[in-house]
Amino acid sequence: MPASNVVRRTLAVLAAFPLLTLAACGYGSRADDGSSAQKVAAGAEKTDGLDSVKIGYFGNLTHATALVGVNKGYFQKALGGTEAKYQVFNAGPSEIEALNSGSIDIGWIGPSPAINGYTKSDGKSLRIIGGSASGGVKLVVNPKKIRTLADVKGKKIATPQLGNTQDVAFLNWIAEQGWKVDAESGKGDVSVVRTDNKVTPDAYKSGSVDGAWVPEPTASKLVAEGAKVLLDEASLWPGKKFVITNLIVSQKFLAEHPKAVEAVLKASVETNAYINAHPDEAKAAANAQLKVDSGKELPADVLDPAWKSIRFTDDPLASTLNTEAQHAVKAGLLEDPLLKGIYDLTLLNKVLKAEGESTVGDAGLGAE
Repeated sequence: MPASNVVRRTLAVLAAFPLLTLAACGYGSRADDGSSAQKVAAGAEKTDGLDSVKIGYFGNLTHATALVGVNKGYFQKALGGTEAKYQVFNAGPSEIEALNSGSIDIGWIGPSPAINGYTKSDGKSLRIIGGSASGGVKLVVNPKKIRTLADVKGKKIATPQLGNTQDVAFLNWIAEQGWKVDAESGKGDVSVVRTDNKVTPDAYKSGSVDGAWVPEPTASKLVAEGAKVLLDEASLWPGKKFVITNLIVSQKFLAEHPKAVEAVLKASVETNAYINAHPDEAKAAANAQLKVDSGKELPADVLDPAWKSIRFTDDPLASTLNTEAQHAVKAGLLEDPLLKGIYDLTLLNKVLKAEGESTVGDAGLGAE
């Protein structure tokens, strides 16, 4: 099939990773917590001579590297006299559009929109330059209707969107059970009901769905409504690790301002170290930033279990992104995408070496 057709097919089904978000308008809403940590230090030297670096993220716990880094001032500190400006997004396509237009330079995003953005541009728009989060996806069900994994057959299970990361994972799991489902319609031995994460809890409460294969905090919101966790997707992956959030950058910005990119990566590594060393304080900081960005924080009965199921890592887990893409191919939702060059981990590995940490690999998908 011609490359152009591959791209069109990819665009048709690899929708943005629709994490439940808490704030957005236009490309994204401006985030500013007003704390001294966010202020440019007087007299500090500008990084790469830049007045600002524009950073995007979602108002979601799986983007906690960004949430905590913003709240604790790690990015501003690393950038010195260059101002860190933030935008909060509610969907992958709008963040990719902002990256392509120059409205942001760097952003945290899920694997599906990263693949989508890279393929759409024939490999010219972005690079994945670092990892952020793994896990945080669960199959949660109505315990009155579904007691075992075998009971899922014949039931109505929600996923966020046709072709999104969780949808593909659920279709792949269904196939591994030996059940048949038409990927496009969602009809078959299991009814796959594509439902926006924002309305999935109401759909569950009304009985429109019997469960859902969803990311956090939607899974924990359903549990708060009486659902039961039947399966944690992490249990299906080697080492219980799979990518859910990556750090991307505009190729143009990377080429022109590598020192600024390195500064953001340094702050990201420092933030992840803080999160892993001080999980309770980091959880509170992430929730505080959610409140700043949206005016609303998560209640403890949602925040606590959601936080526990997410792992924060500098490793982009490149092999799992490739596996996720192949699952979509196997489901018939995607022609084999050309992902060679989607990663450039040079600066991340430089930062990791300087911090005395192990370097990470790109699974053969690195830029030459």
